[in-house]
Amino acid sequence: MSVRGKGNIMSAATYRALASVLMLIGFYVVALLQLAAVVAFGFWIHQWASGLATAKLMIPLLLALGAVLVGLWRAVRTKSEPAPGLVLDERAAPALWAAVRELAAEVGTRAPDEIRLVPEVNAAVAEQSSMLGLVGGRRTMYVGLPLLQAMRVDQFRAVLAHELGHYSGRHTRLGAVAYRGRLAIAETIGRIGGRNPIGWVFRGYAKLYLLVDNAASRRQELEADRSAVRLAGREAATSALRTLPALGAAWSFYMARYVEPGWSAGLAPDDLFGGFGQLLAARRDEITALRENAPDEKPSRWDTHPPVGIRVAAMADAPADAPAPDERPAAGLLADIGAAGLALQADVIAHEGRQVLAWPEFIAATIAAGGQREADAVYRAAGRFTGAAEPGLPTVLDLVRAGRLGEFAEQFYSDSSREEAAARFAGPMNSLLVNAAIRAGQAHWQLSWSTPARLVGPDGEPWDLTEVAKLAVDPETLDEALARLAEAGVDPAGATVVQRRVSGHDADLVGALANIKVDGTEHDVLVLDRGLVLIADPGKASKGEERLRALLGSVPVAELATRHTFLPYEEMTSVAVRREVPLKAELALHGGRTMKMQELFSSELLGKHSRDALLTVFRRIGG
Repeated sequence: MSVRGKGNIMSAATYRALASVLMLIGFYVVALLQLAAVVAFGFWIHQWASGLATAKLMIPLLLALGAVLVGLWRAVRTKSEPAPGLVLDERAAPALWAAVRELAAEVGTRAPDEIRLVPEVNAAVAEQSSMLGLVGGRRTMYVGLPLLQAMRVDQFRAVLAHELGHYSGRHTRLGAVAYRGRLAIAETIGRIGGRNPIGWVFRGYAKLYLLVDNAASRRQELEADRSAVRLAGREAATSALRTLPALGAAWSFYMARYVEPGWSAGLAPDDLFGGFGQLLAARRDEITALRENAPDEKPSRWDTHPPVGIRVAAMADAPADAPAPDERPAAGLLADIGAAGLALQADVIAHEGRQVLAWPEFIAATIAAGGQREADAVYRAAGRFTGAAEPGLPTVLDLVRAGRLGEFAEQFYSDSSREEAAARFAGPMNSLLVNAAIRAGQAHWQLSWSTPARLVGPDGEPWDLTEVAKLAVDPETLDEALARLAEAGVDPAGATVVQRRVSGHDADLVGALANIKVDGTEHDVLVLDRGLVLIADPGKASKGEERLRALLGSVPVAELATRHTFLPYEEMTSVAVRREVPLKAELALHGGRTMKMQELFSSELLGKHSRDALLTVFRRIGG
């Protein structure tokens, strides 16, 4: 690299550092100008109004300006700590360290002081710089284990070259400045109420700051891409870039389909990253199709990275060497990727008392737990319908024998006659029979990395209970269904309700409303995906949104559902919405009780969508 080239890079880095600093200083110049305006306004008001009236007008404005000082103080004092990850030494990753040092020399920069393995589909670099980013410091490189599991060596070298290009371009030295700038602005805006006029000015300036900062970030990504092309070759660089979105989608699918349901059920896999490696191997063709058929992204001025299509097009014009392809798995850059995955899991994943199981047992227990939840919902409904204290599969089968299944099932199929509802109940009945077979120890779910899990019997062969379920919903063929179950070793009496009342465990928050009247008394109402949390005696309406944010930021939703009144949706028989804005509704509950809910003009919402979320729930329950 020529001396002139280095000078250009240094000038660009200095310019960006100054731009970030000036934008941040400008934020506080705006604050000072507003302070002067507020003081002048206060003197003017004092000449025409009483001291009390002046104080009422001035205090909110002065509090908003005080929030600016708090934001600045916190931003200055906060240090950017290294992200969690497994530190890789020379013994754990000799080939990786060798490649990083080689590529660092090629781009003309100092190698990182530390490499950390992280549980993300990403790679990144950071630097603890000083003097507003103009003096370098300790460097850390982060490499995502999923990248090593999925990429070839030459593709991963392109990723490394890109990240090292950030070092050579001195992009990382701005990290501390940008971090503190974003933190200061976020802290300030977070402390100013949404209705305070001073907040309007700061929010506008915050948008300007992000526009400038993100535009610089996009230019830096394109610069770093040139290093990837030059050192790894155009094909390796472009294919690595196109692989990232597909790999991200695969990781999201893996977590949502294989990991999170069991995690929510109090279970954990013994080898989280090893499982992802198995999925990659089993679904290689699908992931390739995802990469090749990825839709084009639309560019946005708010993006920190240009869309993949724009980056690939820029790579076509970048100067490139022609290094020999290296199609070996990038996993070989670590001494033992399996051991590294287990060590990373132990280092960054907190199991929090969950039962750790090997993958086959984890999947079997996960799906069985989900099936039990579905069965419990039906059993609880059967208990409400019949008055049975310990409802279960026998309760439902008794309804079939008595010819009352349609009457019971019409609550699930409101668009069907009783006869049609009874026939359609064959679907839920199949789930109930599967649950009974699993609880009897005669069936289990078998793991597959390429297809959905399948139900198998004691001999390991697939077991389909669909036909038995169809027999079980008809009084005339019920005995035949019971005979088949008995022959298979399944006793319906062993399948009873486990969770007698639905709880807020693992529920998701979809909205919140402050100071809503419930039966004449003010409550804060949390709208969950399975019920309402009613918090009595909440406090002043003028601080409702602020109070809700503080509460939800300090206590898990499940714990709030335990501490306060929790009303599951399944216990509501109907909802009559008398008025949508402000909301007024009457809830009819099982057992004949009713509840009135009314939004006040002083009520506050946690986000504009909260009322709509509650209305959506009420419409679904209907009348």
